[in-house]
Amino acid sequence: MPRLFTGLEIPEDIAFDLSFMQGGIPGARWIDQGDYHLTLRFIGDIESRMAQDITYALAGVSVRPFHLSLKGVGVFGGNQPHTLYVGVEDDGELKRLQALHERLCQTLGLPAESRKFRPHVTLARLRNPDPRALQRYVELKNLYRSQPFLVSEFVLFNSRPMRGGGPYGIQEAYQLGAP
Repeated sequence: MPRLFTGLEIPEDIAFDLSFMQGGIPGARWIDQGDYHLTLRFIGDIESRMAQDITYALAGVSVRPFHLSLKGVGVFGGNQPHTLYVGVEDDGELKRLQALHERLCQTLGLPAESRKFRPHVTLARLRNPDPRALQRYVELKNLYRSQPFLVSEFVLFNSRPMRGGGPYGIQEAYQLGAP
């Protein structure tokens, strides 16, 4: 039973820059540079037949290539932070692509995603971080902005069902443009 999600790979040069942001938060589990990605739609553990249906249906998703920039640093989890991330500059094409993935998954019978789409690249998983160290980190790194990069494909990823995810594999890659 595969565990799948759709997303965007982060270009090597951007991932390399992000790797220099690691450190300064005791207890953080930093994501490996090769596992940086931007999740579009988490699908989860599904039967092989559904995985095949999704794989084929994604080939029909048509969006023009677009440019994207990563911007800022934030934390998910409120008073109990669990994820450190770099954000994404607001982009209509990215939201359109994500909405198409969501609609496709629902059309195939998967339940609607319960969380609002907040595009990001996870930098680290946090467990009981020192609040001052975390605040200092966010203040120091919050002005981060990547060079714009071209998004010309999206990927169907697979992952092992383990806490924190990774390592991730590519099940299928889809070029943006006409199907």
